[in-house]
Amino acid sequence: MTTGTLPASARGTPAGPGPAPPGGAERADHYERLLGDPDDARNPHGRAALLAADDRRETPAATEALLARAGLAAEFVPRELGGRLTRPDVLARVLRPLFRRDVALGFGFGITALFGASAVWAAGDDGQRAEVAGRLLRGGAGRVTILHHELAHANAILRDEFSARSAPGGGFVVDGRKDVVINAGRADTFVMYARTATAAGPRSHSVLLLDAAELPAGALRRLPRAVTTGMRGSSFSGLAFDGCPVPARALVGETGDGVSLALRTYQVNRCLIPGTVVAGVDSVLRLAVRAATRGRDGGLPARRWHAVLAGVFADLLACDSMAVTGLRALSLLPDDAHLIAAAAKLTVPDLLRENLEELSTVLGALGHDRGPLYGGFQKLVRDLPVAGLGHAGTAACLAVLVPQLPALARRSWLRTDEPPGRLFLPEAPLPAFDYRRLSVLGGEDVLVASLVGSAERIGALRPAGPAWAALADLAESFVTEVRALRAQCAALPEAARSALVDPRACMLAERHGLVLAAAACLGVWLGQDGTGSFLDDPAWAVLALSRIGRRLGVPVPELPDGVTATVLGELLARHREGRSFDLYDAPLAG
Repeated sequence: MTTGTLPASARGTPAGPGPAPPGGAERADHYERLLGDPDDARNPHGRAALLAADDRRETPAATEALLARAGLAAEFVPRELGGRLTRPDVLARVLRPLFRRDVALGFGFGITALFGASAVWAAGDDGQRAEVAGRLLRGGAGRVTILHHELAHANAILRDEFSARSAPGGGFVVDGRKDVVINAGRADTFVMYARTATAAGPRSHSVLLLDAAELPAGALRRLPRAVTTGMRGSSFSGLAFDGCPVPARALVGETGDGVSLALRTYQVNRCLIPGTVVAGVDSVLRLAVRAATRGRDGGLPARRWHAVLAGVFADLLACDSMAVTGLRALSLLPDDAHLIAAAAKLTVPDLLRENLEELSTVLGALGHDRGPLYGGFQKLVRDLPVAGLGHAGTAACLAVLVPQLPALARRSWLRTDEPPGRLFLPEAPLPAFDYRRLSVLGGEDVLVASLVGSAERIGALRPAGPAWAALADLAESFVTEVRALRAQCAALPEAARSALVDPRACMLAERHGLVLAAAACLGVWLGQDGTGSFLDDPAWAVLALSRIGRRLGVPVPELPDGVTATVLGELLARHREGRSFDLYDAPLAG
């Protein structure tokens, strides 16, 4: 951004930014322009300011105030309650400008509020839904947070529990503490997953909606700030409840609904996390391209970096294909989406972490730079583990997928009908999303069905050229992998507990996730037929599936001539022209 063109928000003008436009693409562009050029040192919402706040372990107050004035919290409130939330895929797109600049900002003043409110959207009564909507719309995204129950793996964010016992006169008495809760120090509304039964099981927990202002003095203690390695600019601290009385009206849904509500609502979060974090890796890929092309004639990187940069770009498109497909399935196929959501959360973070390792070789010593030009790399390396585990991690996703693999192998794979083609079209309309329609029981593996159909259609394209022939070979390799998975998963023990402790089952779930990523890529590529866009070219799909195939160890053909060059050329063009590296190819500020 040139001198004299800083937005009013960046110059400190007190006036609010005005209402966000109605469309998802328009709102994403609105927030992108509002936050301004991330590389402009004078921009108080740019990379230098955000890195400085992270170094001080402070929330970026000026940027949070800007987003509050912009009404960002309305993005997390369903439209029927006065907000803008209509579809999860649109929400992820709207939030990418935040995550592109700072993952901690995206969580701390972003989707954590939705993680808390989602149980209320799914099972709250009219009064509770209106109450939480009003708090978000009036107070901002940092005022509502979630108090998790213990999940399948230990980390500081998920450790410890709250308990709620029935009170003699009605309601509950809450006890317990958690030492690491995002926004605990400033939130005034807590959505608590509390143990209400002594025995373990599906009815062990309930959800309580707590208003801090209504709790008796001394019953709630806000504990000191917690120091975290990543997301240092987020506000993590603790909460302790000591014999705290809670009215009966605080119960969301029915007693014992907590586990069911978690399973239903977490599938949204599992898609949103990879669907937004890809924007952070987009920024690091941008840093790597900058490093590889600086001082180079014609802006071309050295040949030794061509395969790395093109490969990471292809991976990013693959990750985005899987995340966006999962997000769209929540609206279009609510009975089947939980499988895609768990697989996306299991698969995409691992791919993105591998990509960061590859990009570190391009950045070299610059990867250790803490300054504004390249400091975003080390920050994202610190932030991603917290972002990945801050809601539901690998073990929790495996706990969803592994018990279903034997049944899917026997009744779904190679038998289920294909999903509608619009599942894979990022710009296509969808039904309005409703948390209350989400299911966690049964469902079909629609992406495997799509993979089989895609392979058949692509097989007919072999005569079109070497890239099409390679893509047909790759698609067939993945179908062959499905057949092998079907045989191996059908032999797993039926008992979920036995399967979860079987390392073979966890390995098969990870392989299944990579197959679904390939299926999403093929679905997105086929959906672009006739558009003439870069995504219509088979090059990116060939490169993406080749990399996924090598991870799986399935047969992978030699890359046809021109594939890497085509993908690299698009990457460099988007870098020069300031466009995003995701499926949306959106213009960026700067």
